[in-house]
Amino acid sequence: MITQPNRPINSHKDLVVWQRSMDLVDRIYDIAEKLPPRENFGLFSQLTRSAVSVPTNIAEGRARSTAKDFAHFLVLARSSLMELETLPEIALRRKYVSADVASGSFNEIVQLSKMLSTLRRKVLSPGRSP
Repeated sequence: MITQPNRPINSHKDLVVWQRSMDLVDRIYDIAEKLPPRENFGLFSQLTRSAVSVPTNIAEGRARSTAKDFAHFLVLARSSLMELETLPEIALRRKYVSADVASGSFNEIVQLSKMLSTLRRKVLSPGRSP
């Protein structure tokens, strides 16, 4: 679902995809905090920056004046999400986190990716506004 049923969209905060991407940021920070200190400037930084990039791109795009601009920022958000999909896999392979911890983020990333694609199509549809 892109928005809450029967609720107007006044800002990016009203978009379910933004809300869920903020929840994913929390989940990714939880994963990042399990990393060894030697990863603070490596994997920790990459994980948190790519996670934060998803909701910030949604917010920035929603603030743009055209649907085309918004759609572009949704592509950027999805690109960050795909980067983010790889990083917990690295943490799992390095045995920094368990499969259970990593799988929760993988499932949410897949759902958010679908939501971003749907929202982008909706934004670019003639006569429709997100």
